[in-house]
Amino acid sequence: MGRQIMSVMIEPIKQEFHVSDAAMGLISGLAFAVVYAFLGLPAGRLSDRHTRTRVLAISLGLWAFATLLCGFAMSFWMLIFARMLVAAAEAPVTPTSLSLISDLYPPHRRSLAISFFTGAPTISSILGLSIGAWIIDSYGWRTGFYAIGTPLILFSLIFSLFVKEPTRGQWDTGGSTEPPREGLMQAALKLLRNKACFMLIGASAITTFSAFSFAMWNTSFLVRSHELSLQHAGILAGVVTGIAAAIGSIFSGWLTDRLSAHNRAWLVRIPIIGHCIATLAMVAYFLTPAGIAFEVASVPVPTAMIWCAIAGFFTVFWVAPSFNLLSQLVTQWQRATVFALQTVFTTLCGVGLGPLVTGAISDALIPHTGEESLRYALIIVSITVIVPVLMLWTLLRSKPWLQKTQ
Repeated sequence: MGRQIMSVMIEPIKQEFHVSDAAMGLISGLAFAVVYAFLGLPAGRLSDRHTRTRVLAISLGLWAFATLLCGFAMSFWMLIFARMLVAAAEAPVTPTSLSLISDLYPPHRRSLAISFFTGAPTISSILGLSIGAWIIDSYGWRTGFYAIGTPLILFSLIFSLFVKEPTRGQWDTGGSTEPPREGLMQAALKLLRNKACFMLIGASAITTFSAFSFAMWNTSFLVRSHELSLQHAGILAGVVTGIAAAIGSIFSGWLTDRLSAHNRAWLVRIPIIGHCIATLAMVAYFLTPAGIAFEVASVPVPTAMIWCAIAGFFTVFWVAPSFNLLSQLVTQWQRATVFALQTVFTTLCGVGLGPLVTGAISDALIPHTGEESLRYALIIVSITVIVPVLMLWTLLRSKPWLQKTQ
């Protein structure tokens, strides 16, 4: 929710501080991503060596403080600094959580479990974009930070007091019962030399380049190209893409568990299928001209939203099978580290470069396309998914990972 609500804040923050689209791409992307990526590997290694539930509890508390600080920012540079603190606090969350899930569920049930974890942010985007848009429209963007930061203080206390650490590696066969003594960089390089790990991490990173661009700029696209109000655009972006992505995430996890139980190749085939359909739907969404199809509770719904829903459903098909396969390719003492590596690269490429490059392309296209510059910038960025499709196809033709789990 903390990431998604930033997309609703782009226009009011831009107006208050008088900055460009590229600058907003910096604060919504690169400023967050650089710190998140820099601390990602140490955070993953920390989780591989220490009690993961305790790491998460501390992370939640620090995240709440940093988010509240964003609301008190008195200048654009102070807001950038606060967002960097948010990134520092958030760095352990994904690798630690996925490591815990890998010890809570066996491989044949893991994709569905992961899909619930990765689907939770799509549900929260409904609140972050719809209710968040209403709060920001009514009370200002600073109140949005206060609203999402305060509850995390309570969650931090609940996590530290009531959530128990599962047995590490309980579903694994073989491997050491003690963590390796190798250093951080040695562990990371060892994982990157694993061809299957490298291809999965690379494909995920390039995929999120377009995915985060879409998530961050979709509300602004609806405001500029479909002439919706900020509140209506936020509601549609949150509800339509949130519900579609949540359903798609859970369905892909369920489907992956059923099919991969008989043939592990489906852990790669399902992401390829999802990428192809989602990209076609995404391009159709951006190319559909402005026009209102109908209204729901006084909210005008553009004709293009049907393509947005289809894209949202299929664009998350890669997540659960890719994380599941990563968890099977490494030992129990490497999981948080490999998930951190994946998160580092997806953050740099997706959260960091995606919104920034899209904003820069939009600025560059203004002399040629005028007010529709963002539409064409998003089309250009969306077709980069061709690269991860080719990488996954190459991985699919590689046989060793199909038979062996370390």
